[in-house]
Amino acid sequence: MLIYSPFCLCADDTADQRTCLICGDRATGLHYGIISCEGCKGFFKRSICNKRVYRCSRDKNCEMSRKQRNRCQYCRLLKCLQMGMNRKAIREDGMPGGRNKSIGPVQITEEEIERIMSGQEFKEEAPDHTWGNNGDSDHSSPSNGVLEGNQPSPASTLSSNRSVEMNGYTAALRDQYINTSMSTHYQLLPHLFSYATQSSLLAPQPRGLYPQSHPLVMQLVAAEDLAPLATPMLIEDDYKVTQVELFALLCRLADELLFRQISWIKKLPFFCELSIEDYTCLLSSTWQELILLSCLTIYSAQVFGDLADITAKYTPSDDELHGFSEDGMDVMERLIYLFRKFHQLKISNEEYACMKAINFLNQDIRGSNSTQLEQLNKRYWYVCQDYTEYKYPHQPKRFPEIMMCLPEIRCIAGKLVNIPLEQLPLLFKAVLHSCKSSLTSYRTGPLPCVAASTGN
Repeated sequence: MLIYSPFCLCADDTADQRTCLICGDRATGLHYGIISCEGCKGFFKRSICNKRVYRCSRDKNCEMSRKQRNRCQYCRLLKCLQMGMNRKAIREDGMPGGRNKSIGPVQITEEEIERIMSGQEFKEEAPDHTWGNNGDSDHSSPSNGVLEGNQPSPASTLSSNRSVEMNGYTAALRDQYINTSMSTHYQLLPHLFSYATQSSLLAPQPRGLYPQSHPLVMQLVAAEDLAPLATPMLIEDDYKVTQVELFALLCRLADELLFRQISWIKKLPFFCELSIEDYTCLLSSTWQELILLSCLTIYSAQVFGDLADITAKYTPSDDELHGFSEDGMDVMERLIYLFRKFHQLKISNEEYACMKAINFLNQDIRGSNSTQLEQLNKRYWYVCQDYTEYKYPHQPKRFPEIMMCLPEIRCIAGKLVNIPLEQLPLLFKAVLHSCKSSLTSYRTGPLPCVAASTGN
């Protein structure tokens, strides 16, 4: 978990002042034709791709704000359409990024909006243009939880508007590649193209791991430094930690974790396939996410053990408590939710290594080689799916749940760097204390990435 950036990132100051036209949250750019935030962008994409039909339990005029936007999905989608979000700008292969960056907002009639909201337009589409859902009604949140009345469940609320769209992903890619010449990586994973046609009612069938998946996963694991963190985190029992001392410790941990990420890049099996400029661009944009992911997995025992013991000896002042921002509370809630999700999934080292590579190979980062990154991203996406389905045949939703953690990590990392530095010691104390106290069996039960996983 990072506190400061060693990189000087270029930012558009005017973009930071824009607000989402849907909910008023801070906008991150032009998405599907209009200025919007990441949350509303992801919600619109999931709604259209999955052909969702929502219902409003009130008067179809619910308030849309950053805090209220998850209350009514019907009114949120309605406002997206009314403000001009262009459904034709969504890529048909389900991958991140718009289909055409030049496509702007659209004005559609009330009749067209009603056809979309009622689901009539989806019924009129040609059968061969379906997105598919693999037999699942909703992958938009890790808990798959949408309750009656379209009210998101508590477990799904935090991540539902930032999650990766999983429904039909493989089906769309199958349509894209089935009649074209495929690279070696895709030819080695033919079973993935039939994934979407398998019924969820069928019992999982045992199968072997495809030949190239295992070595590719093992190469990623070999690039990781799995040794315990070397930063000293021992303290006398009766010692009282000050805010300055805790902040200094967090900085030292950040330094060590960042250094490990730089070393990791040099050991990657695809290191020679990208330029130094690409790696510099990728690392400067994802270093917070990589460190957060590692803290939740391979270093979780130290972070939620030794570091938590130190933060427990820090007592914040009344001024610090009263000055804790709403953004800090938001980040705290998200981190606690994500910790519980990772603890529940018990991510293996192999899955962690794949998740990290997929997150790092983000083709949406400006200034990078998007074509090459997209190919590499797909390579490890397929490999991770193949490995997960092979190792956990009785957990058919495991791979989507794992992938849906990545956009939440990206969102938290983006918000974390905007928290005032003086609030970070209190934030870490609150998060680590809550995580330890909410899971009483944490020390005795198996930890994420601690239990040995067997390869094939």
